Amino acid sequence: MTANVAGYLLQLLASRWLGVAGYSPFASLLAVQLLCAVPALALQNVVAREVVRGAGVAAARGLALRCAALVAVVALPLVPVVSAVLSVGLPASAAALCAAPVLVLLSGEQGILQGRSRFRELAIVLGGAGILRVTPAVVVLAAGGGTAAALCAAAIGIAVAALGARLLVDGTGRPLVSGTPDDSAEPPTSADPSTARAAVTAGRPRRFTSGADVLPVFRAAQVQAALMALSSADLIVSRIVLDENDAGRYALGAIAAKIAFWLPQAVGVVLYPRMAQPQHSARAVRSALAVLTGVGAVAVAGAAAAAPLAPLLAGRDYAPVQGLLWLFALNGALLAVLQGALLSAIATDRTAPAAITWLGLAIGVGIMLGCAHSVSSLITIATATSALTTLVITVLALRTARETVESDSGIPDFGPSGV
Repeated sequence: MTANVAGYLLQLLASRWLGVAGYSPFASLLAVQLLCAVPALALQNVVAREVVRGAGVAAARGLALRCAALVAVVALPLVPVVSAVLSVGLPASAAALCAAPVLVLLSGEQGILQGRSRFRELAIVLGGAGILRVTPAVVVLAAGGGTAAALCAAAIGIAVAALGARLLVDGTGRPLVSGTPDDSAEPPTSADPSTARAAVTAGRPRRFTSGADVLPVFRAAQVQAALMALSSADLIVSRIVLDENDAGRYALGAIAAKIAFWLPQAVGVVLYPRMAQPQHSARAVRSALAVLTGVGAVAVAGAAAAAPLAPLLAGRDYAPVQGLLWLFALNGALLAVLQGALLSAIATDRTAPAAITWLGLAIGVGIMLGCAHSVSSLITIATATSALTTLVITVLALRTARETVESDSGIPDFGPSGV
């Protein structure tokens, strides 16, 4: 919540200080930065999954370093491409992309904490990283700095957060040697065959090798990339199909979508380690999807109720999107449910749902480019795309989770929350 509120505050203040026209490129570069964070999110999920299965911290950090190097190599040639596509300056494009490898290192530390279920320390890292990323950018914007300077300051803040996260992980007081299982885990009972098998796996050190170890991250990255692309495509398309002022208004409306999308992120973070354990996977997936749906409904209702405040907070120039904020929030809520379903796929190292998400994205973007000529038409198409994609992936995730439990235990999973 702290990180999310800080992020929304940055966008709200930027929309006022940069103006409608100036805020559009800033928001678009933040969307690009979110896409560049895909490898970081994928790495965190892979590290958390492997730590649950017994991987050590030294091996996980080595993987993070290799992934960060690869991301840096890929991001460098993308600077002029992003600059040309979004019609922004090279310094601003470089400032947005330079944060990508640093985010990878930060996410590696977060994955270690998540995999060991150290949620108190993880909460400190997540909240602290949000504050350290936003505060320097806000100071720069308040001093009259532009998009490039603000994004550069944010990247420096992320680097400081990554260093702090590493120090926090090393200072938790528990042994963090390669292959050492978390001593906080409860000992399994021999009466549960699936738990016993997991315990045998956790007792053996899992090691990453220099070449093949990156492949699980690539597989997880394509799932995360599909989600992030779907969540950011409409904002990027708005720069293409709408005029400068409408694109700025759309960017402000998209804040409601981001709130609904990121608000329940902790649900997936907490339940993900259980999703990675076959004996708990189905129940964890059902619980996650149920809570995400409930939080999404509250977010949509809250956006509708708070809509009259939008022009007061952001300025009268944004009044035309006031009546559409509930639709933006619905789009974000649907994407949050989709994220929960895709996390279950990563937890079991299954990436087939990514293909469906990419297909939905391609169809949606094609319709946006051909038919969207206003803020209302663009968000309507984006929301319809999210709804259909989420429905298909959610049904697939529930079916896959149930099959995983049945294949692992040999009996159907008819728990208290079963259907």
